[in-house]
Amino acid sequence: MITISNHDYLTQIKHLVAIGGGHGLGRVMSSLSFLKEQLTGIVTTTDNGGSTGRIRHDHGGIAWGDLRNCLTQIIANPTTASAVFEYRFSGSGELAGHNLGNLILKALEDMHIRPTDAINLIRNFLRVKSYLLPMSDSPVHLGAILPSGEKILGEVAVDNLQRLPTSLFLYPIVQASPEAVNAILQAEVILLGPGSFLTSIMPTLLLPEIMQALKTSSAKIIFIDNLGVEHSPAARLSLADRIGWINKTVGKNIVDGAITSMPIEDQQALDIKLLVRKLNADDVTYRHDRDRLCSAINEMIAELF
Repeated sequence: MITISNHDYLTQIKHLVAIGGGHGLGRVMSSLSFLKEQLTGIVTTTDNGGSTGRIRHDHGGIAWGDLRNCLTQIIANPTTASAVFEYRFSGSGELAGHNLGNLILKALEDMHIRPTDAINLIRNFLRVKSYLLPMSDSPVHLGAILPSGEKILGEVAVDNLQRLPTSLFLYPIVQASPEAVNAILQAEVILLGPGSFLTSIMPTLLLPEIMQALKTSSAKIIFIDNLGVEHSPAARLSLADRIGWINKTVGKNIVDGAITSMPIEDQQALDIKLLVRKLNADDVTYRHDRDRLCSAINEMIAELF
């Protein structure tokens, strides 16, 4: 278990925001869950694969899977309620493969409850103190422009590209969640990653209101690197390349520090604070150990402030 007293710099932060999607953001939220109301996660909602993708294809709406995943990862000691929320149907019928939490959240959306409000209802149900916000309350998809000029649409299609796209875009044009924008403006520390670079980290940064909030934010912004090589075009991007993508997308050099487990040959080329530490769990080498990740974030905050 994480001991709060060992992370004095983190506990002094009044508002920390983590941006990403899926398992990566869930791991960060889990690692920092002791911060409770001081912690806010802003979740990418462009997924169109798996149970989420089937629901979106058949019934529309935002992508709920990453929000659900983050909610359940925050819970250190699983409860009956969290087990119900994570239940996945087996068999071969129409429900096979669907996650009950996704269906509950979709039902709330169909009842015309704003996604941000729906998440707050489930947070209360699961007794989760930290905040979770969708990047937008409106349905949106991720797209990419290829070197040939061709455009493709859909997060799964982007992940399956053989070549690195020249740029990414969102379709249709939607507004960021106002709560997400306010969280960024109030944050003292903002974490980006870990996670699939093109499809988990970048989509939220493509929203104009988020870009502007990041430009004007006085927060220290920290990029958390993945532990292994991605199985996507992002595998061709070095740490410096990825930070370059973030800065170019936002239109300003916003990244102050990076946490990685990979030795960097030319650290001066990054021109940011760099922390290289062992971060992987002993049992699953591609997954961040909660305590090690938390300690690294705490150490980086000490370096930046």
